[in-house]
Amino acid sequence: MTNADRADDAYWRRPPNGAAAPRREPAAAPEPRYEPPPPSTPPPPGWRPQVVVPTAPPRDMPVQQHAVLDEQERAARTITYGVGLVAGAVVLVLIIVVCARLVG
Repeated sequence: MTNADRADDAYWRRPPNGAAAPRREPAAAPEPRYEPPPPSTPPPPGWRPQVVVPTAPPRDMPVQQHAVLDEQERAARTITYGVGLVAGAVVLVLIIVVCARLVG
């Protein structure tokens, strides 16, 4: 069997010399139909959405003692300055030692 024997291939064949191609009219489009949504199943009896339990309101913050806080900040600043001065002195001594070894 060859393709030339099939009737549906006649559409794809070249027209005879000088002849116009045969015209086919397109099939009419079917009328659109409304399709409703599919039926849904009801929830089981006694079903309820999840309930979120509200949290307790936040507690009150303790009263701040501003005088005590200021004194603690002053003490922390004094310690920080002291550590910085000691570290600076150590670095200065190390720089002097290194420079003395390079020169001498």
